[in-house]
Amino acid sequence: MTLRIALCAGETSGDQLGEGLIHALRARYPDAQFAGIGGPLMRATGMQTWWDADALAVMGLAEVLAHLPRLLRLRKQFRKRVLAWQPDVFIGIDAPDFNLGIERWLKQRGVRTVHDVSPSIWAWRQGRAAKIGESADRVLCLFPMEPPIYAQHGVAARFIGHPLADAIPLQPDRAAARAALGESSDTPILALLPGSRLGEIRRMLPDFVDAARRLAAGIPGLRVLVPAANAQCRAAIDAILGDAPAFRVIDGQAQQIMIASDVVLLASGTAALEAMLCKRPMVIGHRISALTYRIVKLFGLLKSAHVSLPNVLAGKTLVPELLQDQCTADNLHRALLHWFTDADAVAALQPQFLTLHESLRCDASARAAEAVAEVLQP
Repeated sequence: MTLRIALCAGETSGDQLGEGLIHALRARYPDAQFAGIGGPLMRATGMQTWWDADALAVMGLAEVLAHLPRLLRLRKQFRKRVLAWQPDVFIGIDAPDFNLGIERWLKQRGVRTVHDVSPSIWAWRQGRAAKIGESADRVLCLFPMEPPIYAQHGVAARFIGHPLADAIPLQPDRAAARAALGESSDTPILALLPGSRLGEIRRMLPDFVDAARRLAAGIPGLRVLVPAANAQCRAAIDAILGDAPAFRVIDGQAQQIMIASDVVLLASGTAALEAMLCKRPMVIGHRISALTYRIVKLFGLLKSAHVSLPNVLAGKTLVPELLQDQCTADNLHRALLHWFTDADAVAALQPQFLTLHESLRCDASARAAEAVAEVLQP
């Protein structure tokens, strides 16, 4: 009987993780069938996508509330379709607010479940680990500080490393990246990544652009490269930028742009980890909606001293985090200028980033497939 594996991935990062996992599972189970929710990368592996991953691309408590009726309808339709398909295992990739409820519902009906990418329990209410164990037969963790938290609650969890750490060379070729982008080898370059969600772009790009313009006024010949995740993001970016000669908007190629840059300005999230793996000094600027921020502060939901992964993994402040009211053009400009003018500080950062990179380089997709295979054993 053909093995059936159902998956659900949210957003671009989940699509990337799903692609690697499907390839690793196909190496073990060449005839397996894959179906569920995924993006273009997962579709390209031959997976049958019933809904696109973009349907889950909602961030923040206030934003989720606005989309809640649609998400609840989608969840109800999707879980029934998964159960009718009778998969041997269901793998929820990231999107915990959506996937964990589906996993719990399916597990109660006898479907084996895996949650790929532990939610950030190191930052938000560690007691959630026990609840996650009620949903998933196995939790896959991208970071080494996570399995010990699950172990305290008797939940089976495994550190698999991070696929980005496998994909990005330990010493990225900056000259080649610049050549591929058509940029000069000696031009000062700022990579500006305002996020891949329209809400993030609208909230943060104006201040990012203001900071970059101030920087350009003091650094002759500065180039500001802005990757656009998709056509919608490009339109939003172009509308905010207007006619800005130092700026160049590029479709995709965020990683190439980061490698080519001298410094990266970005919103918090996976991009901060990617910039670290690219060995680029960075400034984190992030602002969530006012309502979401008030809820977080009121209930003391954030437990970690840091929000960006380079700082969390290092257990100390390696790169500046300018959050909420601190995320101003003036503060961003000052932090960026530090990296452009203090070569010693940049040099001191490199070996620390390399050590963190090596700790995450574990052939994550193969490890994830191995963990799924264990769950599939009778």
